[in-house]
Amino acid sequence: MTHGGGTVAGESPDKAEQQESSKETTPGGGGRDPRLSVLREPASPVQVDQPTAVFRTLAPRTPEDDAPAESVDAEGSGDVEESADVEGPADSADSAEAGDEGDRLRAAVAAWVATGDEDEGGEPEKSGAGAAATPATDAPEADDADGTAAEGDDAGEAAEAPQDAVSGPTEPESSVTDTAPASGGDDETEDETDDETDAVDDLDRDAAKVSDEAPASGGDGSSEPAPPGESWFARKPGTEKAEAEAEAEAEAEAEAETDEQAADADPVDQPTTMFKAVRPPVVDQPTTALKLPVPPEPAPARPSTFVPLRAETPAPAPKAPAAPRTTPAPAEAPVAPKASASAPVPPPSLTEAERTRQQPMPPLPPLDLLAELTNTPPPPPTPLRTTMRRVRIWTPLVILLLIVFAVVQFVRPLPNATLTLSAAPTFTFEGGELQMPWPTEGQGAAEVEGVGSLGTYGAQKPAPLASVAKTMTAYVILRDHTIKGSDKGPEIEIDKKAADEAGAQFESTAAVKEGQKYTEKELLQLLMIPSANNVARLLARWDAGSEAAFVEKMNAAAKDLGMTQSTYTDPSGLESTTVSTPQDQLKLAKAVMQYDVFREIVNMPNLTVDGIPGQIENNNNIVLEPGVSGIKTGSSTPAGGNLLWSANTVIDGKQRRILGIVMGAKDAKLLHEKLQLSIDYSLKLIQQAQKDVTSAAVVRKGQVVGYIDDGLGGRTPVVADKELKAVGWPGLKVDLELTDAGKAVPHTGKAGDVVGQVSIGTGTGKVSAPVSLQKDLLEPGFDKKLTRLG
Repeated sequence: MTHGGGTVAGESPDKAEQQESSKETTPGGGGRDPRLSVLREPASPVQVDQPTAVFRTLAPRTPEDDAPAESVDAEGSGDVEESADVEGPADSADSAEAGDEGDRLRAAVAAWVATGDEDEGGEPEKSGAGAAATPATDAPEADDADGTAAEGDDAGEAAEAPQDAVSGPTEPESSVTDTAPASGGDDETEDETDDETDAVDDLDRDAAKVSDEAPASGGDGSSEPAPPGESWFARKPGTEKAEAEAEAEAEAEAEAETDEQAADADPVDQPTTMFKAVRPPVVDQPTTALKLPVPPEPAPARPSTFVPLRAETPAPAPKAPAAPRTTPAPAEAPVAPKASASAPVPPPSLTEAERTRQQPMPPLPPLDLLAELTNTPPPPPTPLRTTMRRVRIWTPLVILLLIVFAVVQFVRPLPNATLTLSAAPTFTFEGGELQMPWPTEGQGAAEVEGVGSLGTYGAQKPAPLASVAKTMTAYVILRDHTIKGSDKGPEIEIDKKAADEAGAQFESTAAVKEGQKYTEKELLQLLMIPSANNVARLLARWDAGSEAAFVEKMNAAAKDLGMTQSTYTDPSGLESTTVSTPQDQLKLAKAVMQYDVFREIVNMPNLTVDGIPGQIENNNNIVLEPGVSGIKTGSSTPAGGNLLWSANTVIDGKQRRILGIVMGAKDAKLLHEKLQLSIDYSLKLIQQAQKDVTSAAVVRKGQVVGYIDDGLGGRTPVVADKELKAVGWPGLKVDLELTDAGKAVPHTGKAGDVVGQVSIGTGTGKVSAPVSLQKDLLEPGFDKKLTRLG
């Protein structure tokens, strides 16, 4: 029986072409034994010839099989024709040869029957093929014992199974085998031919066995014809010799015919159908792919399970299981067992595909993976190929990085542009060194506000200030209670202590009375012009609540102004512990002279106040000199004569303030003489300063004073829009400064755009001139943006 249309592993895809060729050229196709047709099961209405088939044992003979020769011949012919229909049409020559051989076989059987009639009274002779058939009676049992060959085994093993089961002497290889065409070493075709020969031998042996075991009718050895329905083999017990002769003759003719056909036809590899041996019914099992035993591995790295291929078409319905091995009784004919109504279910291992449990393999390197996908093995590595591969790999990356770098460099914000001075940073006035008439005693200093110092003399150490300390008292009051414009400030009532101190001796006071009210400006006038100590202490109590608290505020203010060598212990300066230096007092003078009301007060030569009889004269008579405006005098036995002064000079139409101080004038007998001596020293210094202070052109109009640096190496020059003159004196060195005047320097601009200023000096003495672009200011180019670092 064939494999139910299943595909056998290794089958050629042009199966239909092979089947057609087989139908046309298989030798001996028309010379098969007609008796084999009775061994075949009825063919299905539509059957396709398959390259291979699994052997199946033929069911044992039954009384119905023992029909007359004519019926056998008819059935055989029908089977042959049906088989021919199934296998496909053959050519006319093969059909004629098959008919002739069938006629000869029927004639041989008729002669064998006639010989049996002649020898019915005697013991049949066992010679030739009949003799060989007798000891082979047990062949069917051997075949039954073997059962159905495993369908997963080789076709060759299935073909050899019937031959191995025959015991006793056997004939050489039959003519069918000898006449099989050579098909390029096709083992499958040879095995099928051997199985056909074995089937013919088994049929002859069964006939001989039935003849030997048939019962004789009567004591004289004669036999009666068998009743209708019985096999003609059983009716001729004494015909073994005739049977052997007929069979030998038929085989010789078939062998000669087959040899002649094989000689005429070219050998072609044809698919053949396996002959069915006489075996008990077996169950047709679905075929599966062969699984070879896998040698055990000590430690498999990646265990895997083989997955067989699935059948392209459904497997045929399984048949009944094989009958158990039994030895039939000699006198009884074997009866074919009936197939079970319910077919057994094949084990899951034969119907279900095994699932793969293989672990995924690690990924291959990129080049190996590409080679595997393209089915092209990678070339052998060489230094040149390795270098080129690295160049191909790294070149795109480097190009990508360069592109990213260029984009980042282009979109990065530009650095801030700056103005840089290119002109000489300093300027020295002509005329040699300044000669100031410094006193020969004490210590002092002078400077032009906003320009620089005229010089100093003396020890420059802390010394008693006397009433000059009232300058700090006025600064603290104005800082905390500022008076602007025509305002006079809040009213302050004279307390009892201030009224009592008005009549004190050995100190300067103001004749104020308890309960009187004076404005802040009036009390500041009484503080600075007559230098009233009782008013100083009154203002301290009014501002801070106590004199001690006010003294703390005075020291805090001194620290804020940078007066690091000054110490205040009382608001009036009467105590000798209130000390300072000339440099610290000049710092205080520049700060307090910023208040308009203070400058107005210290420049007054005399004062009239309501509630105080008479006119109050200013102790600092230097204010009567032209260009002199105060500030404060002070005298005491420890301090001597002190004067903090301020003077003005006009330079290029503008007033310039000159500040100075003389401390420690003691070259006199009386105290007021010492004070006057300090005034005389100061006047000489003021007059010399007013004479020597002048101006000079430091920067000319249109002069290049600097450039704008864009931060990427680009420079655009800038020029002064007007002449810049500095205030100074002979030998003075001044510094030039180029700034943006509080505005951001642009990255682009047109020629003439003002971008900053150039200046000289600081504070009130500072002079400046605007600067503008000499040419258009352009933004840095792409090359500069690309190559910038940092």
